[in-house]
Amino acid sequence: MNAVPESSKSQIIGSSSNQVSKNSRKQKKRIIALDEKNEHVVSEPEVHASDEPCSPPPKRIKLRSPRTPRKTSTQVQTGFEKAVSQIGVEKTDLVPFDRPAGPHRTNAPLKTPRGSRLITYPKETTDLSPSKTGLPRPTTTTGHILEEGCAHLIRADARLKPLIEKHHCRTFSSEGLAEEIDPFHSLCSGIMAQQVSGAAAKAIKNRFIGLFQQAQAQVEGEGREEGPFPTPAQVAACEVPFLRQAGLSGRKSEYIKGLAEKFASGELSAAMLIKASDEEVLEKLTAVRGLGRWSVEMFACFGLKRMDVLSTGDLGVQ
Repeated sequence: MNAVPESSKSQIIGSSSNQVSKNSRKQKKRIIALDEKNEHVVSEPEVHASDEPCSPPPKRIKLRSPRTPRKTSTQVQTGFEKAVSQIGVEKTDLVPFDRPAGPHRTNAPLKTPRGSRLITYPKETTDLSPSKTGLPRPTTTTGHILEEGCAHLIRADARLKPLIEKHHCRTFSSEGLAEEIDPFHSLCSGIMAQQVSGAAAKAIKNRFIGLFQQAQAQVEGEGREEGPFPTPAQVAACEVPFLRQAGLSGRKSEYIKGLAEKFASGELSAAMLIKASDEEVLEKLTAVRGLGRWSVEMFACFGLKRMDVLSTGDLGVQ
């Protein structure tokens, strides 16, 4: 074979070096451009004229941020529980603690018009016999009501398990059982909400509270942004035309005034609702005009947090 002249060899090496240098520059520019876009790239080692020809372009590796976790069933509030919120539950900052509880007594703390807090089984009475307390012995605690109730329903019908797991019951959770209930406030809210939408009931209740704020402001010479729900004595002292200014019908105004009179006289009280049996609660409250069996059963379940309540007259149950 004919030998290649030295000058030709130099030209071949020079052109190869130029080609490799161009590829290296292009590769570096590409890496810089990708870095400016916050892309993570696995780069190849720098290529010199004496190395092997340039390797293929580096592969692009995208780093994905972890997905935001979806809300679990315990974080979702059902539409039924939203509707029940109209019953007038007052949220407090109290830390939930385990208290004795029973199936046929009030398990919610009740608030009196003077601001006292009543519970069915105070600590000092938990070891006393029923003959001394006048109450049946507690069968569970507020920290176990929901767990035991769900387990019972699943044993009775395993098809309920997916529904129970999907729809968390906050009402009988430890947090729900720690919320204080003002019985007069709750029952008034129930009457106001009868046969109207939730938004209308809320507006009526706000105007109802506002009526007593205005009256108080006229006496004190100043107003407040928010006021508590009026006491039974305050409402009982008012005439029906005054109560109608909140947007209540004449009939509902009469119902609420009659309910206030029963609480003001002591015929109804938080103490009675704490100790009364399920049958006594139903009998006492259905004697009030404007409170039917369904309204009382809703109050007993979602207000007083009584466990053994099933409203068979409810259309949803039927």
